[in-house]
Amino acid sequence: MAHTIREKSKLLARVRRLKGQMEAVERALEKEAPCGEVLQLLASIRGALAGLTGEVMEGHLHEHVLHAENDRQRAQAAEELAEALRTYIR
Repeated sequence: MAHTIREKSKLLARVRRLKGQMEAVERALEKEAPCGEVLQLLASIRGALAGLTGEVMEGHLHEHVLHAENDRQRAQAAEELAEALRTYIR
């Protein structure tokens, strides 16, 4: 069973918290909150998203690269991770 399936409820809870944080930004903008407040909310979202991304990447690395069933699967999983990192870093 894949790590995202095993950790599904935990990952979904983090996504729902992120959605709530985004809604807080929307509310802050709607009420014309000071930009410092909006920036703090955005920084919190960035940190939460980075944490979620790191958790999924770590699970991918452990399950699909380190513990792959064969070299072909290992190479494919490593390439998937490399592509995600290229996109993430841009």
